[in-house]
Amino acid sequence: MKKYFVIFLIVVFSVTALFSQDKGEKKPLFGIKFSGFVKTDIFFDSRQTVAAREGHFLLYPENEKLDADGKDINAKWNSNILSIQTRLAGSIWGPDALGAKTSAYIEAAFFGNINPAINTFRLRQAFIKLNWKTTELLAGQAWHPMFVTDCAPATVSFNTGAPFVVFSRNPQVRIIQQVGNFKLLLTALEQVDFVSDGPDGPSPKYLRNSVLPELNFQLQYGKSWADKGTTFLIGASINYQMLTPRLFTTVILSPAYDTVINGIVQHVKEISETYKTDTKSTAFAANFFTKLKLTPVTIKLGAEWGQNNNAYTMLGGYAVRSITDTAKGFVDYANVQSIALWAEAHTNGKKWRPGLFGAFSKNLGIGETVIGPYYARGANIDYLWRVSPRLEFNVQRLRFAGEVEYTVAGYGATTSKGYVSAPKAMGNQRFLLAVFYFF
Repeated sequence: MKKYFVIFLIVVFSVTALFSQDKGEKKPLFGIKFSGFVKTDIFFDSRQTVAAREGHFLLYPENEKLDADGKDINAKWNSNILSIQTRLAGSIWGPDALGAKTSAYIEAAFFGNINPAINTFRLRQAFIKLNWKTTELLAGQAWHPMFVTDCAPATVSFNTGAPFVVFSRNPQVRIIQQVGNFKLLLTALEQVDFVSDGPDGPSPKYLRNSVLPELNFQLQYGKSWADKGTTFLIGASINYQMLTPRLFTTVILSPAYDTVINGIVQHVKEISETYKTDTKSTAFAANFFTKLKLTPVTIKLGAEWGQNNNAYTMLGGYAVRSITDTAKGFVDYANVQSIALWAEAHTNGKKWRPGLFGAFSKNLGIGETVIGPYYARGANIDYLWRVSPRLEFNVQRLRFAGEVEYTVAGYGATTSKGYVSAPKAMGNQRFLLAVFYFF
């Protein structure tokens, strides 16, 4: 890995030198501009948490886990210091083609794609854009359209509001049509790092095997008043996802066993039959967002409802509803629905910038009796809520930011209809200090 990183740095500095220019020179026809930041997070948690990358990407507190004396094992403070969010990005421009302005963007960080790969270089975004007068075509890996970059939480925490906000980056093709102050977006996308769960564990294959990509249609309205320093944005989208959890089933006709014949132990193999299956699990989702930016303050609001929110790093998923053919082991599926609401306000000061983020999520269950198993996130969580005030101090290219994030999860027993009964609140306080250096 180190070898490849060294090669990458050599390429970066070679390309930078190739396209560097003195002030006053004409901008070259092709080039790349690098940017990014170095960031270190120092954090303390009052409880064990459900998180990724050694606690860095925090979702919610762990459930109660009692020992023989009735003491909660997960009620234990912990801390960490990590710099894995450090990021490098390249904005690329080039000559016009097909009557459109061409550009590309690459973004990567040292977050790794799984816990054992922490500190390794991981691709975040990589896409190409073609821009005509009122039409844009994007092809590549970018944020899921339900994560609206112009209206996303600006938390200090890397979770950026997850699991109350859609958090997913996907390979996709997106067409954007501008009609006055309106934007129409149509996106077809697949999965790579943020994937659905299923019988073989988390994997992108459940979406791939359905052939039809995930589809999203979004409508935005935006208007700016430059003289007043005011911007207004509002929008909504609807999303369709189809999964194929299994390609085959295996029915055991006779289990394997050992027997003794004439004093000799003999092993009799299992007898089973395999059947092809193509049963689908389909789900809809929808989101709403709005932002009002005034000179002194910015206010954002968002909401999301989904029938299977697992791949979006949110509560929800699906479960086996019933056995439709006992002889062949065929099953069908039902979705675990959830909803999330969030709001944020922060000042727009250049030096000091306080802010406040608040959110709530609710497990809406399935609404009909299922037999399981569940392929869902937080199937035993009835609700989640979070409040996180923050304060940023900016000077030159440095930023010092502090945030207190209090997250509560209501854990209980999952009923036969996917609801969670008798929830008990488990809370975690995270104290976070982050230091940025932007370039």
